Amino acid sequence: MVIKTDLAIIGGGIAGLSAAMYAGRFGLDVTVFDSKVGGTIVLTDTVENYPGFKKLTGQELSDKIKEQAAQFKMKIVNRNVEKVIKKHSCFYIDTKKERYKARAVILATGTKWRKLKVPGEKELDKRGVHYCALCDGPIYKGKVLAIVGGGDSAAKEALTLANMGSKVYLIARGPKIMPEPINYKRIMDNKKIEIIPNTEVVEILGKDKVEKIKLSKKYKGSDELDVGAIFIDVGRIPMTRLAKEIGVKLNKKGEVIADNLMKTNIEGFFVGGDVSDTPFKQAVTAAAEGSTAAFSAYDYVSKTPLCSYGDEPLNPK
Repeated sequence: MVIKTDLAIIGGGIAGLSAAMYAGRFGLDVTVFDSKVGGTIVLTDTVENYPGFKKLTGQELSDKIKEQAAQFKMKIVNRNVEKVIKKHSCFYIDTKKERYKARAVILATGTKWRKLKVPGEKELDKRGVHYCALCDGPIYKGKVLAIVGGGDSAAKEALTLANMGSKVYLIARGPKIMPEPINYKRIMDNKKIEIIPNTEVVEILGKDKVEKIKLSKKYKGSDELDVGAIFIDVGRIPMTRLAKEIGVKLNKKGEVIADNLMKTNIEGFFVGGDVSDTPFKQAVTAAAEGSTAAFSAYDYVSKTPLCSYGDEPLNPK
């Protein structure tokens, strides 16, 4: 049995949920696919740069957008999409259990954490090697911790860890960290956080759990630091496998190339959020891109003859 929908949104983060809300308002039958709706924003402890809210958690922001989108009767399928196929202007979306048929698709799969790829990282994963301070930091309350990265995300992770650990080493490959000015000031004002610049972690050491990290150069007379855990924030990798398989054009970073209306080179296939090639990636831009993609999808569906393939055409609205 093939389940029919007007619009398939792959990804349930800020971009996907915003797209669902707008598409629902446009009167489209919307199905959102994600094994864990909410996106990476739910791992953010504090959001202070989303218009309309002075301060809230990432989970709260995600819940508010989801609640708003739910007013328009979007359907949520709590499974990941295995494959997307386009035939005769129809898109077929396969999960492990069902096949769906849609008139248009919005890809909003976001990104995954980039790994350091050093000895010990894989072996000690979840045993002192982590990628989310809010998720796993509380386990190490009162411990000496390390965070690797030099951007704004790493700085915010360091600030989160400082609320849990006794000390936090912020290890940056470059000569200085590059967070937003307000977070830079918070880092400099926090006596628990110590920055180690021009340094890389080359090995993570420990028998059954993280005990030490080995540095590319000596710091205060030693190239090893005793830590209870290491958190890694060295960038993200766009989740674009589905797009690549269907023939969507990607840039050198693996991001989906889209125009200002979030259209890709495949008609009926749109994109939004961190998976796109737009350079500024924030919750507010993800929401904007998701809503723009929904508008483009609505425009495409309204102007495109009903897709049909085999004996299962979609019913017109």
